[in-house]
Amino acid sequence: MTKKQQKVLIRIILSAALTAVFCLIRVENPYLRCALFLVPYLIIGYDILRKAVLGIFNGQVFDENFLMALATVGAILLGEYLEGTAVMLFYQIGELFQSYAVGKSRRNISELMDIRPDYANVEQDGQLEQVDPDDVEIGTVIVVQPGEKIPIDGVIVSGSSTLNTSALTGESLPREVRENDAVISGCVNLSGLLRIETTKEFGESTVSKILDLVENSSMKKSKSENFITRFAKYYTPAVCIGALALAVLPPLVNLMLGNPAEWSQWVIRALTTLVISCPCALVISIPLSFFGGIGGASSKGVLVKGSNYLEALAETKYVVCDKTGTLTKGVFEVTHVAPAPGFTEEELLEMAAHVESYSNHPISRSLKEAYGNSTGKQVEPSRVAEVEEISGHGVSAVIGGKKIAAGNVKLMKQMNIAYAVPQKTGTEVHVAADGTYAGYILISDRMKPNAKEAVADLKAAGVKQVVMLTGDARNVAEAAAQELGVDVVKSELLPSDKVAEVEKLLAAKTDKERLAFVGDGINDAPVLSRADLGIAMGALGSDAAIEAADIVLMDDDPVKIATAIHISRKTLRIVHQNIVFALAVKFACLGLGAVGFVNMWWAIFADVGVMILAVLNATRTLKS
Repeated sequence: MTKKQQKVLIRIILSAALTAVFCLIRVENPYLRCALFLVPYLIIGYDILRKAVLGIFNGQVFDENFLMALATVGAILLGEYLEGTAVMLFYQIGELFQSYAVGKSRRNISELMDIRPDYANVEQDGQLEQVDPDDVEIGTVIVVQPGEKIPIDGVIVSGSSTLNTSALTGESLPREVRENDAVISGCVNLSGLLRIETTKEFGESTVSKILDLVENSSMKKSKSENFITRFAKYYTPAVCIGALALAVLPPLVNLMLGNPAEWSQWVIRALTTLVISCPCALVISIPLSFFGGIGGASSKGVLVKGSNYLEALAETKYVVCDKTGTLTKGVFEVTHVAPAPGFTEEELLEMAAHVESYSNHPISRSLKEAYGNSTGKQVEPSRVAEVEEISGHGVSAVIGGKKIAAGNVKLMKQMNIAYAVPQKTGTEVHVAADGTYAGYILISDRMKPNAKEAVADLKAAGVKQVVMLTGDARNVAEAAAQELGVDVVKSELLPSDKVAEVEKLLAAKTDKERLAFVGDGINDAPVLSRADLGIAMGALGSDAAIEAADIVLMDDDPVKIATAIHISRKTLRIVHQNIVFALAVKFACLGLGAVGFVNMWWAIFADVGVMILAVLNATRTLKS
């Protein structure tokens, strides 16, 4: 508990003890009895009375403080000393409980997002000096020791280590890094000493952007929160006017009919309705539910920029995915080696890797990596001579006295070499040695291990259609779609074509359905912004993704899309439960209170009891 909460608790205990003692003491004199109960009443309620008076002077009359002050002061003036004190006492108990619950939720989220570094180590004259990260300029070399957080994004200039990225991604699997690797702030250095040259200022680093987005997520309110805000704005004045009418009109009617006015009875009923009508349960529990939902999503590595996006995610029925970098790794790899008779796989890889040794094309890099991984040997460029680039076809070179050619089908046709037709899909690299066909190598962008599971999870979550858009060739795209189980695939698309396809889907869906586009957040920025909901995949450290998307998955795991949908729907269920429960109890008790079937003790339950139950229900959103 905070010091403020502890003080409130002491006041509650003292007031409750005095109230219990005065209840046991038989005091016949009404003035003395009033004076006695005013002591615990003022101990527990002086701050509420003060806020009510200040609210009146500031023009903010109709709030819960005014309702409580009016109801309890009225009860005491009517001689209901115990009831007036009890209402204030239980109201403060409920306020303390919700304050503790909100504080606990904030602490949980702070722990989940505890990634803000306190300092950066800068080496000066052979000594490490701790400086404020804000004071570190771009290009400064900082030192990160084992156990410390990386304070600023940068590139490792010396050292190797293992990084814990769980605070950012929600994944416990560590990441190995070495010299020349880019690293981002917020990761924890687990082992070796790292020297990092900063590439950004602290305010522009990943950790600062993430914290800023989480802290400002409450600014973008959901439809439910906006409804409660508008509801409370009209609801509170309405019940005050209704309570006034209940206190005045029935007695006047009785007088007109020649009956006793019974002012005290109707005033007590009016005061009871005021206590019942306090909208604390809704005003507190609804934002708390969304706050908890956003925090629970953060713990899973899903960064939601506002409760409006969390709400839209629950209504998502169409998920459109980019292929490269979203469902695939986005890295070319050799997936199949098929040597012709008379050649081995090692010979085929050796020829292809060496003939491509001077190229930095992704396909060339994948061939060189595959050669190194399968043979344990490195490419020797000194063995390569007479390299000739054949535009649109491939490349040829002399290696060890042999004329080697590597390229696509067009190159084989140009050289009049009979070639094998692959049965599998992928980018084909055909190889010939001295005019003899040596075989082919297939290079593909590998599927992510859990991409198929992600598509299945989306369908299980109630998504009507999973669509894949890609710029890849038709046969490659269709093979990937069949493997993953997506419903619709569109291939050979330019970025503008992707926007057009999303426009068609948006036009076809109903108003209550939402369409989410999942992309890498860099090339797909136009589509991310056009969809109802933009989700950036594999966006760890990507400025473009964080800026363009509404939701950012802090690792490249597509399964997190379905996880985020489940979290959002759970949050919405809890929000709707609280709204229905609170309004049903309040309107029922208001009706019964108006006709005298509900007394002040029931009113306390309708206010404080409902608030406590709603807050307890709201805290369930933290557990995803």
